[in-house]
Amino acid sequence: MDVDTAIAGLRAVRAFEDRPLAADDLGAIVEAGRRAGSSKNQQRWAFIVITERERLRALASVGPFAGHLAGAAAAVALVTPDPRGPGQPLSVLWDLGLASQNMILAAWARGIGSCPATVYDADLAGRLLRLPPGRTCEFLLSFGYPTDPSALTRRLRPGGRRPLHELVHREEW
Repeated sequence: MDVDTAIAGLRAVRAFEDRPLAADDLGAIVEAGRRAGSSKNQQRWAFIVITERERLRALASVGPFAGHLAGAAAAVALVTPDPRGPGQPLSVLWDLGLASQNMILAAWARGIGSCPATVYDADLAGRLLRLPPGRTCEFLLSFGYPTDPSALTRRLRPGGRRPLHELVHREEW
């Protein structure tokens, strides 16, 4: 699948089949995250791959919109130094966005759906993931084969994106 097709066709998938991801596919997804650019090439991230059903179910309680993690075949926890900590530039969040999008697109190109989850209870996530001091998990990505295969090809909803002319400015506002 070419990049333009992947970007144009990408959909969030929150309902997954009850079957594991192929090891090669899961490896390629994480590798795509590792290959993402990062500010000053610091690569301040770490990725925790979660496939144990009980841990996925527990992680579904880290935020009000994280329920899709419970049914995922796998999740990737995005771990960084605390971006609000002293002397920590917020660019680490930019880096996570790049790594996340790489993983999401790599999955999509393989027929694997995904959905991001924001962590609202960082302490709970830290305990469940046994994070070392000074590390935090603000976001998780769920991955799996969609329960409804048409999720991979369904049409975009009308009005789902603002028209380009409303958001692009040239040279100045």
